[in-house]
Amino acid sequence: MRQFDEARAVTLETAGKEWLQLQKELSPDGQELCLYCHSPSRQLKEEAMLALSGGRFEAGLQQMSDGLQKPKSEKGHDKLLERLGRLKQKSRGASQHYQVNLVTEESGKTVTAITWQKVPVAGTMATHPGVYCLRTNELAWDEEKLWRTYTMLTDLESVFRSLKSELGLRPLYHHKEGRSDGHLFISVLAYQCVQFLRVKLKAAGIADSWASLRDTLSVQRRVTATFSQRDGRSLHVRKATVAEPDLLAIYRALGISAAPGGTRKLIS
Repeated sequence: MRQFDEARAVTLETAGKEWLQLQKELSPDGQELCLYCHSPSRQLKEEAMLALSGGRFEAGLQQMSDGLQKPKSEKGHDKLLERLGRLKQKSRGASQHYQVNLVTEESGKTVTAITWQKVPVAGTMATHPGVYCLRTNELAWDEEKLWRTYTMLTDLESVFRSLKSELGLRPLYHHKEGRSDGHLFISVLAYQCVQFLRVKLKAAGIADSWASLRDTLSVQRRVTATFSQRDGRSLHVRKATVAEPDLLAIYRALGISAAPGGTRKLIS
């Protein structure tokens, strides 16, 4: 269930220059704290999603209703109920916000009209778009510390996920405890290297996530150009491509060359 009271919320600026509103709510038993967060960008996204799925659901209802006026279209109550059920399954949850009524004749077997009304369910995306909840047993923390800790944990998980996949640090196939310990140590060491780089970049005004940094760094390549000389031999020149502006800013912040590896020449 989503809930949010703007009058009781505090405002916080994120690293992405977005303003969030945070509201704390203590559970009835006093053992848990809920932090309801409202994100304007998330609200726009969820409203667009709901409008799209709701529009498709209403279009399906309208198609069923128009079919009642055609001589060979399905008008049986049970068949239209099945069709309505399939339509609800495809609605991605939008159907819960609609009250649909199949109007039948006296026998109850033939549908004569289909009516519907949009009634948003309280505590859902329809009534509280852009709101999500963080739960914790840390009752003494304020709103900012709770949210900052949450983002730190999600960022840590993202980095480790990257290390486990791209660097192949998971899963562990070792059968001896010493080797497993060494593997885990390398994982932690790799994470410390990542964080060291990100701290230096943040000091230079670059606060991108590790995934975004990897995408920026992945653009540059080492290429080899081959030239034929007059004496019949071949000259091979290997160098890095020109760094893009975003990548160049990273190199400057870290104080390293924009042409890693330098230029190498080989005659064969």
